[in-house]
Amino acid sequence: MKYISTRGQSPTLSFSEILLGGLAPDGGLYLPESYPQFTDADLTAMRGLSYADLAFAILSRLVDDIPAADLKAIIDKTYRADVYAYTRAGQNAADITPTVKLEDNLYLLSLSNGPTLAFKDMAMQLLGNLFEYVLTKTGKTTNILGATSGDTGSAAEYAMRGKKGIRVFMLSPHKKMSRFQSAQMFSLQDDNIYNIAVNGVFDDCQDMVKAVSNDAEFKAQYKIGAVNSINWGRIIAQVVYYFKGYFAVTSNNAQKVSFAVPSGNFGNVCAGHIARMMGLPIDKLVVATNENDVLDEFFKTGVYSPRGSANTYHTSSPSMDISKASNFERFVYDLVGRDGTKTRALWSKVDSGSSFDLNADGYFAKIADYGFQSGSSSHADRMKTIRETADKYQVIVDTHTADGIKVALELRDVNVPMVVLETALPAKFEDSIIEALGKAPERPASLQGIESLPQKFIVMDASDAAIKDFIVKNT
Repeated sequence: MKYISTRGQSPTLSFSEILLGGLAPDGGLYLPESYPQFTDADLTAMRGLSYADLAFAILSRLVDDIPAADLKAIIDKTYRADVYAYTRAGQNAADITPTVKLEDNLYLLSLSNGPTLAFKDMAMQLLGNLFEYVLTKTGKTTNILGATSGDTGSAAEYAMRGKKGIRVFMLSPHKKMSRFQSAQMFSLQDDNIYNIAVNGVFDDCQDMVKAVSNDAEFKAQYKIGAVNSINWGRIIAQVVYYFKGYFAVTSNNAQKVSFAVPSGNFGNVCAGHIARMMGLPIDKLVVATNENDVLDEFFKTGVYSPRGSANTYHTSSPSMDISKASNFERFVYDLVGRDGTKTRALWSKVDSGSSFDLNADGYFAKIADYGFQSGSSSHADRMKTIRETADKYQVIVDTHTADGIKVALELRDVNVPMVVLETALPAKFEDSIIEALGKAPERPASLQGIESLPQKFIVMDASDAAIKDFIVKNT
């Protein structure tokens, strides 16, 4: 399996060759030359597999330059019940991603049972083990540079802390995450973890990461790697739980399933798109945004118009406070017929602060072929949804998952199973849960009082030069 850039001007490489780097040299994102296909017989054989065995069945089609026995060992090390132990009452941690039935044909897929209580753990734990394996094999080191709007940062740091040959430099928007999210990251005292709070919004952090990654000389000299969802390793790990969720709510392969996905950077729902392209019988992929509704606007109009940092709202579902969705480029590349020249032209507009319209070329008319629908949610909507979900189903959800449920209920076909992807446990957003329900959500005993722990971070203005200087001084 070889990988190509969405912008068509980078060499074709193997999985291990693209694993550490994130962005391709031409600024694009990596995708396989073609998607492997799972037949009806394949799907039947995969039903009933454990999560680790299912992950191996899928990932071994996408990773062929790591010996099968080694890949299996990495996956088995990653997906263990003791790693994903923060389950709800009555759930089996060995399921890794258990489902919660809310009512007929409406489910939650529990993705937040890992060490940082967010779905990002599902991919980041695997990525940490893959990084360590490749670096050990090659005798190399890497400096991970990432940006987070809340959950990616802690998931990456918990996955990479203490790992040999890895330093993590994580950018986050200063004072724009929940208190719990900030504490999870800033309370880590490991020598290889560096937290940088940026005066700005997530898009500013993401732009800084891209600027450094696009400086080929600096990237090579300081061995810059990436853990954001621009990293293909993140995406393929997330593909697995779409298969797991599908099998959990169906009895045969003739059935289709829809998924509602709270969306900010488009990585989570992009994994669903790839699962569908690989043959998973997905009916609809429902993109749920918050007030930062750039993606909802695109799927309704065909116009992609990022707002810019000055017009990005700070909301009660802060991990989705993003207006420039990095992984959207992967989907658009497929939408325009895998035309790298076209994709490069479109993103030159985005990178210059402009927008693009896919109506004129007829591409927007093809959206229906990919099963996408979308909707948005407001603070009042998510407070109402949290209350109604607790009252009707006796299930407490976080603010992002509430956005997903709200849009799912609006767009679902009651005859087709709808699976809402849970993004975090409610303990991560305690203030919002208290506002909605008048009481604090349960919190794992091991995370009690995390906000009062000593914190280690620096504050930095949004500056490409400043982050480069910081990396140089700490490498």
